[in-house]
Amino acid sequence: MSALFSALCIVSLYIAAVWPTGQLGIVAFASLFVAAAVIETGIGYGVSVYFIGSALGLLLLPNKIPPLLFVSFFGFYPILKSLFERLDSLLLQWLLKLVVFNASLTVLLFVLEELFVAFTGLRFGLVMLYMAGNAVYALFDYGYSKVLLFYMDRIHKRGKF
Repeated sequence: MSALFSALCIVSLYIAAVWPTGQLGIVAFASLFVAAAVIETGIGYGVSVYFIGSALGLLLLPNKIPPLLFVSFFGFYPILKSLFERLDSLLLQWLLKLVVFNASLTVLLFVLEELFVAFTGLRFGLVMLYMAGNAVYALFDYGYSKVLLFYMDRIHKRGKF
């Protein structure tokens, strides 16, 4: 099962690498295969899909931005989301999710700064980036939850995998 989800993940990352429009959305779509592995077979298989997708994406794809996005946030997000949403406190769930998102964004910005562009003169812009990023992340998490509920209702309950 994890081999199938890993292959679908790599195909999605490949599409994101060769198709410049909508890369972020396609990488988010690739993360759904990690979520499906977590739902169908457990967190261990989800972790294996994440590592296989990350490694093969970085090794094989011509454009490294989509696998970098997958490695830095979208790939492990479904695993952590599954763990965080088991907690009773909704406030603690959101606090942990936002901490992980902001840490991932910070690491990604440092990597991009080292590889491409210096952000030194953009302090106000960085504050706006984090504020807008957190707002977009909250909408993304809500939509992602709806997609996962749809998956569990339409596919998982009916035993399609």
